[in-house]
Amino acid sequence: QVSLAESGGGSVQAGGSLRLSCTASGGTISRYCMGWFRQAPGKEREAVATIDSEGTASVVNSVKGRFTISRDSGATYLQMNDLLLEDTAKYFCAASSRFGGLRCTGFSSWGQGTQVTVSS
Repeated sequence: QVSLAESGGGSVQAGGSLRLSCTASGGTISRYCMGWFRQAPGKEREAVATIDSEGTASVVNSVKGRFTISRDSGATYLQMNDLLLEDTAKYFCAASSRFGGLRCTGFSSWGQGTQVTVSS
């Protein structure tokens, strides 16, 4: 399994932008589905966006039109624009190797997370 490390979190005012990065070590992510998840205090972790090994991306409705997931050979990114107060959470990167990365379920490798705080 690959090891994942997130970066790029921070504090931003509402309406601002951040770009999260997830770098992998210990292997290539080319045959992994990569996902971004978030967890706010007192709430359950939720999926934000996924991108499979062929580059097919999906984002949850609450961030559609504001967040974009992308990937290259060594990292996965989450571009977050027009941030809202409710986007405040710890964001996690995860990887799934199921079906050569074509099935974005069963994420088995997780990063430690990066905090995103949006203020008014």
